[in-house]
Amino acid sequence: MVVSLYMEWRHVLFANWPVDPDFIEPHLPEQLALDTYDGQAWLSVVPFTNIDVRPRVLPTGTGFPLPELNLRTYVTQGGTPGVYFFSLDADGIVAVIGARLFHHLPYYYASIDLSVDRDQVRFTSRRRHPGARPVLFEATYGASGVRENAAPGTLAHFLTERYRYYTEAPDGSIRYANVQHDPWPLYDAVVDIEKNTLFAANGFSTPDTEPVHLYSPVVETIASKSRRVPTTSSP
Repeated sequence: MVVSLYMEWRHVLFANWPVDPDFIEPHLPEQLALDTYDGQAWLSVVPFTNIDVRPRVLPTGTGFPLPELNLRTYVTQGGTPGVYFFSLDADGIVAVIGARLFHHLPYYYASIDLSVDRDQVRFTSRRRHPGARPVLFEATYGASGVRENAAPGTLAHFLTERYRYYTEAPDGSIRYANVQHDPWPLYDAVVDIEKNTLFAANGFSTPDTEPVHLYSPVVETIASKSRRVPTTSSP
């Protein structure tokens, strides 16, 4: 039986590229509708690390760390907003297998290094998953300015305050899970992305727009079990 998961997300970078909706829509399942902000769609690269990943029923400290890198966009289904994952790279073979089997998430095994030096995060990820397209991502990032919570209606709120994620299972069905956490504590971010082949690995050309960067130091999260979207639903 699959139960809800506890996770503590730390050192989270939201690197967000505005793109034309036509850039993304051909890559989405039919049951999902692309969500836009002021007419623009968004592709986001999100490196971070999980701390103490565990079934919620287990006590604090019994989980395991799991650094991750994902590529996502913003969608709605039946009027409910969420994120759609194109891929998730993670440094943990057992976790990758479990996420694929029980949560129907497109995880790939990767070798990831994350270090923090004087509030600067160094993140390097190289995909090692057998048979998968290669991915190399290298970046340094950190907080800038003062801490804020995103106000409803702002771009920062659109990009971060999402409490459901959607994925497409191998059988073509759309799956979702709900997440619970406090509002993201957000900062502007200073970012240097040296290598990023994540777009190409997912069939996208690299956007030629300027990204919007946000940083969050930590948020505690609970994710529900994966559920199937009824096939009769429409976006």
